[in-house]
Amino acid sequence: MARTAIPGRLGARRWQSATVTGSRLETATAHTLSLRVDEWNGHLPGQHIDVRLTAPDGYQAVRSYSLAAPADDGVIEITVQRLPGGEVSAFLTDIAMIGDQLEIRGPLGNWFVWDQDDPSPVLLVAGGSGVVPLMSMIRARDRADIQTPLRLVHSVRTPQDRIYGDELTRLAAQAGGPSVTWLYTRTAPTTETRPPGRLRPSDLDDGSNWTSGATPICFVCGPTGFVEEAANHLLAAGHHADRIRTERFGGR
Repeated sequence: MARTAIPGRLGARRWQSATVTGSRLETATAHTLSLRVDEWNGHLPGQHIDVRLTAPDGYQAVRSYSLAAPADDGVIEITVQRLPGGEVSAFLTDIAMIGDQLEIRGPLGNWFVWDQDDPSPVLLVAGGSGVVPLMSMIRARDRADIQTPLRLVHSVRTPQDRIYGDELTRLAAQAGGPSVTWLYTRTAPTTETRPPGRLRPSDLDDGSNWTSGATPICFVCGPTGFVEEAANHLLAAGHHADRIRTERFGGR
């Protein structure tokens, strides 16, 4: 019987070569890298890969990065936030060039993924670069022309920290596009009525009945403190724990 490749299953644990085919600036500290992988069986929205760098003396460092978009003819994308002292993130954002070879392993993770066949409304809550796997879900929805209600709440320090800002604005303006809300913790635009500050319970309920009474599935991604705070707000608002999926990150 013929075997069909299942995204996220076959070859996920095997290290393979990936070639850098593109790099673009998202913010002053975040870059998106395009990587061509010869053997890629696809992935699910929300999955991630491991990237391994090897120094001339044999020292190796491995970090995990979320996939930022559906695969395009064997080309995948990751968005990397450069962190102070981050040995891998600094290399990927400041040193890696088109044509460079990286080692990757994946796709990985089958819990923090969006099932495109699930008609439930989707609430996405991101802190900083936690928007990356959520953007993969938004792009997958747009590419498949799915009309499932979807809302993104993205907490950033300043307007300049809005990763994918222009693209999200364009998608939100389309008929049937996602609802997008930015929250600012340090500095907000002069047109913003919400004072800068941390995530509040009211930020997760825009009062427009966007779910039409249906129970949404919630995806929360960001730094540990942000994720815990957001999950607690959702639980307090009546969302069921089994409908809240979280992913957190540390130093890279």
